[in-house]
Amino acid sequence: MTKKRKHQEDFQKVKLKVGKKKPKLENATDTTFKTKAIQIPEQLKEDGVLPTQNRKLNIKDLLSQMHHYSPGIKHNALLGLKDLLSQYPFVIDAHLSNIISEVAAVFTDKDSGVRGAAVHLLQFLASKIRAEQIAPFFPLVSAHLSSAMTHISEGIQEDSLKVLDVLLEAYPALLTDRSIILLKNFVELISHQQLSKRLKSREKLSWMLSVNPNRRVTSQQWRLNVLTRLKKFLQAVVDGSSEIEDEGLQEQKDSPHSVRNPICISWKVHANNQQHIQLFENGGLQPKINSSFRLRSLVSVMDSAEKGLSSAENLKGFIEIIIPLLIECWIEASPAQSAHILGNLLESESQQLMQQVLSIIHLLWKLTKRHDETYKMELWLRMNYLVDFKHYFMRHFPYSLQETVKHKKKDSCKGNKYCMTSSNSVDHLLLNLTLCDIMVSLASTATLQMDSGWLDMIRKFVTDTLQDGSKLNSKQVNRLLGVTWRLMQIQQNKVATEPLIKAVYTLYQQRNLLFPVRTLLLKFFSRVYQKEDLRTQRISRSKVLSRWLAGLPQQLALLGLKNPELSNQLIDIIHSAASRSNKELLQSLQATAARLYDPLEGALVLLPAEAQRRLVQLVYFLPCLPASLLACLSRCCIMGRMSSDLAATLIGILHMRSSFAGWKCQVQDNSVNDVDYFSFLFSTLIGFSRKELTDLQGIRGKPHISQTQLSPVRLYLTDLDQFLHHWAVTEMICHSLSTIPSQSQCFDILQTGICKYLVGLVVIPDSTAGSVLCAINKLLDQACILSENLHRFLASCCYSLLYFLLTLDKEDAEHVQKRDMLWGSCISALALLPRLLRLMLQSLQVSRICQEELPVVAQLLRLLMQHGQLRSHMITNEFLVQQIIKDIMTLKSGEVQEQWLTDLHYCFNIYLASHPQGPGPMNAVY
Repeated sequence: MTKKRKHQEDFQKVKLKVGKKKPKLENATDTTFKTKAIQIPEQLKEDGVLPTQNRKLNIKDLLSQMHHYSPGIKHNALLGLKDLLSQYPFVIDAHLSNIISEVAAVFTDKDSGVRGAAVHLLQFLASKIRAEQIAPFFPLVSAHLSSAMTHISEGIQEDSLKVLDVLLEAYPALLTDRSIILLKNFVELISHQQLSKRLKSREKLSWMLSVNPNRRVTSQQWRLNVLTRLKKFLQAVVDGSSEIEDEGLQEQKDSPHSVRNPICISWKVHANNQQHIQLFENGGLQPKINSSFRLRSLVSVMDSAEKGLSSAENLKGFIEIIIPLLIECWIEASPAQSAHILGNLLESESQQLMQQVLSIIHLLWKLTKRHDETYKMELWLRMNYLVDFKHYFMRHFPYSLQETVKHKKKDSCKGNKYCMTSSNSVDHLLLNLTLCDIMVSLASTATLQMDSGWLDMIRKFVTDTLQDGSKLNSKQVNRLLGVTWRLMQIQQNKVATEPLIKAVYTLYQQRNLLFPVRTLLLKFFSRVYQKEDLRTQRISRSKVLSRWLAGLPQQLALLGLKNPELSNQLIDIIHSAASRSNKELLQSLQATAARLYDPLEGALVLLPAEAQRRLVQLVYFLPCLPASLLACLSRCCIMGRMSSDLAATLIGILHMRSSFAGWKCQVQDNSVNDVDYFSFLFSTLIGFSRKELTDLQGIRGKPHISQTQLSPVRLYLTDLDQFLHHWAVTEMICHSLSTIPSQSQCFDILQTGICKYLVGLVVIPDSTAGSVLCAINKLLDQACILSENLHRFLASCCYSLLYFLLTLDKEDAEHVQKRDMLWGSCISALALLPRLLRLMLQSLQVSRICQEELPVVAQLLRLLMQHGQLRSHMITNEFLVQQIIKDIMTLKSGEVQEQWLTDLHYCFNIYLASHPQGPGPMNAVY
């Protein structure tokens, strides 16, 4: 076989025959399968469904345009971002990282319009983003801000201050964490480094103010803008420091009443394990430490750069740089650079710059007081800067604002061609006070002779300002009183302090003072009195201070409810002085007591509960408690305008002031007369005045009167709140009466009072009737003898109360709550006084009553027979009970016997007829 033949055999062609199917190929595809579509709508979504703004651009489109070279496109992108984020705030959380990074990047953009739009967008974002959300990205924001502040372009530097304003307003704590870097940026904005000839050997650089003629504002205005932001930044450092509480704690230690919170303990509640008593007021989750001792801060292991101004070294270094620059700014703005005729008059812009200079120094002084070595820091400040401060700051002290003449329109001045106007945006008084505050912090008792010259200038300025201070605001007064206090600490003798206290008192006597101003003055006087009273008696003997203390009770009486907060402050100060037995204040308090405790218009009934409690405590310190004052206090207790617990506290205080308190030591003579004390107890027990009881005698009929034909006493139904209050007070009165040693004499006094003022009245309040029975039950013993009139009166009261309770409608929720208390008093009285039960049974003459009252009498007899405490007494009065039942049967003989009558027969057979001593009552009845 040849090779060609073999080759053909390998590739033989298949011959197809007509009429037969074509054979399937080996690689043929089977097309018999079926397919179905799979719907995945969420995965098919694209970026086109993201929220868009009016130009149909979403967040990714707008952020990508931030990198465009065209300022117009970037400006429009920023505006579009603000529009989009305002419509869809939820986009901020999803794209926060990208938004922050892109917005911060354009802080240093060359175009001013882009930077302005970035500031507006940042301001919008600050209102939407919380501090904890932006905290992870804040280092990036701070880096871009530092880059803008140190940029070579003046416009970028100016706009960086606007960014700083937004961040200081929204995130002061985050911004102050990087204080060292930003403080250096502030310095570089107004100065530049220069090698000093004196310090060339040490290779140190000094700083000097820079002047840039290319700026749109003057150099002075630029420095003012920078220093204003620096002041805000330092204020944020002061406010946000974890250790800045030291200054406030110092004030709190000087004024103990402002931080000591009394613990109110209810022993009844505590006995039931329902009240937790915290013994230490500074305990808890966030204790306040009233101690100058501090453990070493945890940040001490950090680098000095990371600690910022909390490090004494960093603070000293910044002070050494900034103070010379501030002095240079002061020199440029001081009156010495102006015309000689101006003297110490300042222009508005100059004063603003000088105010910022002093404010910055004042804040730096505050920061120095945080450190453990405060005394060494004060010595260092005095040694380095006192000479310069005296030479430059005190040369033209005090400073005043120069008024400028401006042309006004006719309609605005109404005919005047020229008007004198002055800028209201600056405060020359605050400038002087800040300077005073800085200077007095550098003085001390040891340096008094060396500093007497400029201290006398400050003392004269403070005194004059206080004496003419009717228009001072709270910020000025606060700074003024701080300087005054410091001056008093430097020179602690009556000759120096008395004029200052007198000047403050002159301001205090001004009418129509603002509430914050009045509060500051009160705190100042209280601080002076309490601190000096503990340490020495010099200031406390001041006539001015004594006059101020003596006027406090009268001011409280006049103030009343007009200003509850101010009234609370007055009460606290009065209480503090009264507890120290201040003679002048106690005399004034005694003279004003009748007005303070007036039951209608006194401060006791007008002020809130906490103030009422403090006023009640003041009763303990009153030198004398006359009958008229006790009458007012009794009315306050029973009128319901203070709580029953507080009324009980007042009763307890009066008991402690009485001769029955059981004091082993001698108490003040004639503080509370025994007769007046018993009059107070009896009047409070009755709960109504004589006039009110007289007016009640004319009331007739329901719903206010409950009456029965079998008792001469009709009940006046009091409101539930009044009843409960009266009952709570009654329990305390009964407790006070039970502690009196001679119970028989006490009972005789109570019996005399009841017979004199209550017996013979036709209408008696239900609370009064119940209170009288409660007191009788509490005081009654074997030695007590009741008069016949009292017996009959109590029997009438018992039946009237029992009749009221038995006829009470169950749906009357208000009076239903009285049932247990009144029922218990009546049953206890009947059990203690067998004659009282007999008199009440004798009064049940059923022949005189109507048919409707018969079931009530039957129910009463049945309940009395069933009561265990009264069973023996009812057996004793078996004949009376039998006679009453017989009379009832006589009246009901011609009728069908009702269920209540059957129940009465049954109870009589069970409890009385079965008793061996008596005859068969049922036979007698039937």
